[in-house]
Amino acid sequence: MITISPKRKKAPLPVAIFLSVLLILPILTACGGGSQNAAPPPPVNDSVGRNVNNPAPANQPQQAKKGLSTGQKIGITLVGAAALYYLYNQRKNAKAEGAQGKYYLSKNGRVYYRDAQGRPHWVSPPSEGIQVSESEAQQYRDFQGYNGRQTGRTLTDIAPQEAPAF
Repeated sequence: MITISPKRKKAPLPVAIFLSVLLILPILTACGGGSQNAAPPPPVNDSVGRNVNNPAPANQPQQAKKGLSTGQKIGITLVGAAALYYLYNQRKNAKAEGAQGKYYLSKNGRVYYRDAQGRPHWVSPPSEGIQVSESEAQQYRDFQGYNGRQTGRTLTDIAPQEAPAF
């Protein structure tokens, strides 16, 4: 049989409170709303009011192009999907942050970069297009916007399936 000694004293109240606080403190700090663990703010759409897939105005008549002129062989203009894919390829391995930093291809076929706060910003192709050399432009010849063409592949055809769809 176990006997309890009558000389045993209880812990003083301040020591009991101190030990209780020490046990509860890690739980309370883990539940705090720290900004490091917060999800990044929603994406910013910098292309509002612009048609990303078809940047040419609808009222412009389409001219049939039979071949490349001498001037076009030196520099081919990429617009639309071809220009976006070109920008993505140029900056997909960049080390900087922001608009001049690394570009990503989303699951929905859009190109974006992240700012210093981690917010994604959609990238729109320049309306005037991008002039590139003929040799550099060849890998984009199947895309919409290659040399002003309205038909061809879009970025949704090559978008990775594991990337977030912002």
